[in-house]
Amino acid sequence: MSTPQPPMPQAAVPEWQGSAYSGGYTSPIPVVRTHLGHAISSEWTKIRSVRSTMWTLGVFVLLVVGIGLLVAALIAANESDASLQGENPLSFGVFGLLLGSICIITLGVLTTASEYGTGMIRTTMTACPTRGRVLAAKAIVFFAVAFTVTFASVLLVALADVSLLSSARQPSTGEWLKGTLGISFYIALLGLLSLLIGSVIRHSAGAITIMIGVVLAPLVIALFMFSEALDGVRQALFEYSIPNQMSVFYSNSLSDSGPTGWDPLWIALGVTAAAFAGAVALLDRRDV
Repeated sequence: MSTPQPPMPQAAVPEWQGSAYSGGYTSPIPVVRTHLGHAISSEWTKIRSVRSTMWTLGVFVLLVVGIGLLVAALIAANESDASLQGENPLSFGVFGLLLGSICIITLGVLTTASEYGTGMIRTTMTACPTRGRVLAAKAIVFFAVAFTVTFASVLLVALADVSLLSSARQPSTGEWLKGTLGISFYIALLGLLSLLIGSVIRHSAGAITIMIGVVLAPLVIALFMFSEALDGVRQALFEYSIPNQMSVFYSNSLSDSGPTGWDPLWIALGVTAAAFAGAVALLDRRDV
C-alpha cells in the first residue's frame, strides 16, 4: 500500500486570470500579463543585434552625408557668389537622400520578410500570438530607428551646406523644418511602407524590387512618354513620383503643379496607413 503524498503547494492565482484557473492546475512560475511594451523590447533586441542593420544604416549615413557634403563642396568651389543668390542651400542634400532611401527601403523589407525566409516568424508568433501586436511593435521600432538616423544625417548635411554655401540665402524657419524634420518623417514612412510590403509579400527580394520600382519607375516612365495624348499621365507621374515629392520639401519641385508644402508627407502617411491595415488583415488570415 502506497503512502499518501501531501499536496504540492500552488502559487497564488493572479486576479487577472479569472475563474478559469481556479479549479485546475496553476503553474508555480509567476505569470505576467504581456503587453505591447514587451513586443517592442523584443523587436528592439532583434533589430540592434542583426549585423545587416548596422551595415545598412552605415551605408545610408555614408551616402547621405558623403554625397551631401561633396555636392556642397563642389558647388562652393565652382559657382560664383552671384549664381547662388536666392538659392536654398538645404536643397543640395536631396541628392544623397535619393540614393540613401534605397538603404532604408532595404532595411524595412528585411525587418519583416527575413523572418519568413529563415522560419523564425514561427517562433515570434508562438511567443506573441497576437499578430497585430507583433507588426505594430516592428513598425514602432523600425520607424524610431529610421527617423532618428535620417534626422541626424540630414541635420548634419543641412548645417554643413549653410556653412559652405555662405553666398546663398538663409533658409526660413519653415524651410528648416521641412528640410530636416519633414524629410526625415517622409523617409521613415517610406521605409515603414517597405516593412509592410515585406510583411505582405513575405519575400525579401520581391518586396525590395517592388519598392525600388515604386520609387524610380514613375519618373523613368514619364521621361519616355513622348506622345501628346499622354501629357496628362506624364505630368501626373512627374508630380507624384518619389523624387519629386522629396524635392518638394526643399521648395524645388520638378513641375509647377502637384504637391506643395507638406502635401507629400500627408500622402505618404495615408498610403502607409492603408498598407498597415491591409498587412494586419492578411496577417490574421494567413498561416505563418
